[in-house]
Amino acid sequence: MDEKYYGWSKELGISLLDKLKADLKSSMLKKDDTVRNTVRQIMSEFPKLTVPLTLESGKKSFRLKKGEEITDDDVLGIIRGLVKSEKTVLELTKKESSEYLEILSTYLPQMAERADIEAWIKANIDFSQYKNSMQAMGTVMKHFGKLADGNIVKEILVGIDKK
Repeated sequence: MDEKYYGWSKELGISLLDKLKADLKSSMLKKDDTVRNTVRQIMSEFPKLTVPLTLESGKKSFRLKKGEEITDDDVLGIIRGLVKSEKTVLELTKKESSEYLEILSTYLPQMAERADIEAWIKANIDFSQYKNSMQAMGTVMKHFGKLADGNIVKEILVGIDKK
């Protein structure tokens, strides 16, 4: 693994699913078992992606999503779930990180930095509207979405309360 050929970001202009397929092919050609197995693990979770249906009898059912129906957000949700479970395993085995976790992380968007979150809060939140600073949590999280760690936002807001 001399250079990284795997990973994804929106700037690439390619869907995450297409990038995973390309990375799987590249990893097979380069005989990179770790990347190949990681991408296969992600793809093995695709059967969890379903579309709800109502049958003619009125019974509720579902069908698997077709390739063209799978969105980047669907795949990102799968990867976040795999990252979460890997972190739990690492915690239990008292390890810091794993190659598997590092590869999974290359497919996730960059998280917002603490400084960026603090700057946005200072520029956009008027704390006079709230009884305490923690009530701004929803507004901040709505702006950053899944790109901000809720624990970091909470630390920042608690720190503001103490000032």
